[in-house]
Amino acid sequence: MYRVLLVDDDPHLQAANRAYLEREGYEILCAFNGEEALRLASTARLNAIVLDVDMPGPDGVTVCRRLREVSSVPILFLSAYAETDDRIRGLLAGGDDFIAKPYSLMELELRLRLHIRRAENQAGSKDMLRFGTLTIDPALREVRNEGKAIPFTALEFDLLAFLAQHPGQVFSYEQLYDRVWREPMNCGLHNIQVCMARVRQKLDRLCPGQCFIETVRRKGYLFRAERTAATAAPTPAQTATPASASAPCPAGESCSGLSGAETAGPEDA
Repeated sequence: MYRVLLVDDDPHLQAANRAYLEREGYEILCAFNGEEALRLASTARLNAIVLDVDMPGPDGVTVCRRLREVSSVPILFLSAYAETDDRIRGLLAGGDDFIAKPYSLMELELRLRLHIRRAENQAGSKDMLRFGTLTIDPALREVRNEGKAIPFTALEFDLLAFLAQHPGQVFSYEQLYDRVWREPMNCGLHNIQVCMARVRQKLDRLCPGQCFIETVRRKGYLFRAERTAATAAPTPAQTATPASASAPCPAGESCSGLSGAETAGPEDA
């Protein structure tokens, strides 16, 4: 049985969500403010968290950011605001999904199940990935360099682990949505760019000066096994599709953080 923490200051919405998810076989814990959510998350073993953005005290984005310091549990945001800036703010804080109110309870449950199963599937791959001093552990869902670890969200870890399991291959945005998100991309190009930017920023903090993930302009992303951005020469990459081609980090683009591809619109990516 999956255990899910619902966090919302609206008791009527909490009751409706809880009743539906319990009928679907979930074990539900409830919190009505951010501090209570943090307390429960620190003591209970959870499979996912459904987190309202607008709450008294620490809001959902703040709670998510604090949770990400210690946990990679999938986090789904609920919000009455569906503006792009709000969604990006939630994703940058470490959220894995964003559902606008009003929403279908069936959709909420389906999205929960998708994220929980994705986390389980990633954990099912036991082979440790090693690239010099960088280790990616799918079983523990940890990323370490020389003993130092930085927490990755469930979605960030899934993206990194997938690319690292296929070093030298270029994967398009559509392929990553299909194989990692496991849902159609639709208009979510910017979501994957934001998430990939967070992955690169964390890798840069963990392994300064090394470029593991490259943007192949107009194609997608590839993972290079232990390449120092300043000194290593590029090597030919196997492409995931016949039209794909690899390239070193282009001039004017950063190998970590927000690159040109992350900030470009779909017509430029």
